[in-house]
Amino acid sequence: MAKQKLKTNRSAAKRMKVTASGKVKRGQAGKRHLLTSKGPSRKGSLKKSVLVAPENMKNVRRMMPYGF
Repeated sequence: MAKQKLKTNRSAAKRMKVTASGKVKRGQAGKRHLLTSKGPSRKGSLKKSVLVAPENMKNVRRMMPYGF
């Protein structure tokens, strides 16, 4: 009997992208509202995408089993 396929968490797949080297890129939070109290340099640095922390990779791999 064949092993069951694992389901990809679609919300995670839409929010994150796996790079060619196997790391995971994600967007940063904090750029949707209350922007008047945040400085220009802070808002500019929030535009850039960042890598998922190594502590969270176990959960990300579980959410996206076929992304790696």
